[in-house]
Amino acid sequence: MEQTGVNYLLEFTYLVASILFVLGIKGLSHPETARRGMFMAEAGMLAAIIGTLFHKGIITYEWIAAGLIIGSIIGALMAIWVPMTAMPQRTALSHAFGAFAAALVGIAEYTLHGGVDMPMFTRGALGFEVMLGALTTTGSLIAAGKLQGIVRGTPVQFKGQQILNLLLFGGMVGCFIYSMLNPEATLFFYAMVTLGFIFGIMLVIPIGSADMPVVMSLLNSYAGLAAAATGFVLGNNVLIIAGTLDGFSGLILSILMCKAMNRSITNVLFGGFGAVHHASALGAGGEMREISLDDAAVRLAYASKVVFVPGYGLATAQAQHAVRELANALEERGVTVKYGIHPVAGRMPGHMNVLLAEANVPYGDLYEMEQINPEFPTTDVAVVVGANDVVNPDARDNADSPIAGMPILEVDRAKSVIVLKRGQGRGFSGLENPLFFKAVTSMLYGDAKSSLTQLAQEVKNV
Repeated sequence: MEQTGVNYLLEFTYLVASILFVLGIKGLSHPETARRGMFMAEAGMLAAIIGTLFHKGIITYEWIAAGLIIGSIIGALMAIWVPMTAMPQRTALSHAFGAFAAALVGIAEYTLHGGVDMPMFTRGALGFEVMLGALTTTGSLIAAGKLQGIVRGTPVQFKGQQILNLLLFGGMVGCFIYSMLNPEATLFFYAMVTLGFIFGIMLVIPIGSADMPVVMSLLNSYAGLAAAATGFVLGNNVLIIAGTLDGFSGLILSILMCKAMNRSITNVLFGGFGAVHHASALGAGGEMREISLDDAAVRLAYASKVVFVPGYGLATAQAQHAVRELANALEERGVTVKYGIHPVAGRMPGHMNVLLAEANVPYGDLYEMEQINPEFPTTDVAVVVGANDVVNPDARDNADSPIAGMPILEVDRAKSVIVLKRGQGRGFSGLENPLFFKAVTSMLYGDAKSSLTQLAQEVKNV
């Protein structure tokens, strides 16, 4: 009777956790409710952990307590020390940790039971869990390395690479099927694990850093599906629900982001976007015209409407607070200030929104691409802070461009454009941007944070 009561408590906490996960995802659907959604999801995870502590299969709590303490310390330190600008690579590491945990659980279950005592469905779920967990682990680590600059950001490609990847994938799936049908084929199971780790590396290295937002979303989907498979293996309902939510939300997000770039998932995974391109950009000849800080400040101070367009350069320069400072200085002079946000700007979904929220930019000042594009013709100055591909007019005007058809922020239609860049480089994608050569465009070179801070001071002095 006592054990039955414990089981009821366990299932009740799992039910509460599942409801909170669903409400958390619903909250994340809008920036104004995102904070509440995160708190709900956190509460759901806490409920799931507490419920698991009542599981009848627990023999001793020593290792569990050690894991909770060590994990909590590491998580707290990461939350305190990792800057907001490094959120993409930290998120990629979280995907790797979650996937590796799923893979380890599956390997432990297989080692414990040898697959012989398991029904075929359970063996299949276990194999699927380990396979996805393994490839997601190494794939996420490579993604984090590319975002951090530890691994080369441009695609790593060589002759016969796709054939090799196809052979790895075929071998991995073949070992998975054979080990599922033959529970005593231990060698094939561990071969699948090994090939999974290798395939994760080979899957991500040919993809450029510019496509990492989609890759991370897709890897998040893989990690969620691995967790769901773990739930089937362990008979854990909350893992099945949470993993399925994570898996399908990540997949849907990947599709939406590909749609925002007018590209397919296969093009992202196998197109090698970010390699050196030899196709010339339309209107990319001539010289880039540089503007001084004084002239830029005067142009901004006497504008009626200014639109800031942030990109990954804003994150690397940690310039979000400087942008807010300049915006405040302009608003004090009666200038209307807005922010144009491209759905795939930055290195993870919502990257720019997160950074600007940290700088206390009002959500009402953030405009999605479809909202802000009609306003550029009446905009006096568009200020591009470290953005490249998302403002590249070649996507609209050049059918031969690798990004042809990708929806962009049409800043080139503004009356004038000021582009903040460190230098004359092409950015992650390796594509030349004709915007930088247009008559309406002026280039302000230097560190974006320093330039924006100085601009704010100059505007106040005008």
